[in-house]
Amino acid sequence: MRAWLGYVRTRDLIAAAIGRDAGRAANLSWVEYSVLVYLADAPGQRLTFADLAGALEWSQSRLSHQITRMQKRGLVARETMPHDQRRTVARLTTAGGQLLTTAAPAHVRSVRRHMIDVLDRGQLAALAEIYDVLINHHRSAADGFGPTGRGAPAQPSDEPAADLA
Repeated sequence: MRAWLGYVRTRDLIAAAIGRDAGRAANLSWVEYSVLVYLADAPGQRLTFADLAGALEWSQSRLSHQITRMQKRGLVARETMPHDQRRTVARLTTAGGQLLTTAAPAHVRSVRRHMIDVLDRGQLAALAEIYDVLINHHRSAADGFGPTGRGAPAQPSDEPAADLA
């Protein structure tokens, strides 16, 4: 329970702190920053809604509402794909790219201040390894192959965890 609550509380505290810093530095929420980063890193600075929603681990409905808000601010544009009019892409605009360039240094400083510099190298390495395991587990479970990649997802054990306190 301590590990779970520690994760939940830490995630919320760090995200809120970084969000406050981003808002002060560039009038940009953490969510908006994340969308802009994915688009900036994409070929042609555009992604289909399906690909962007998948990268963010959001529903397409949530993404559509977020893109609408960001489109009103001129940060992104919504376009149909030339070869498939049924599919929509989000594209980073010049204004969105400029805002991201302005926000990035403050974002890096904020992440360092609220997380990276708080931990020593060993703690950071251990945390990175833990997150790699968790991400791989959940991505493979979502693919229907479970954590081993060889069948159904592993079933939770009825055995109590060694140290939940």
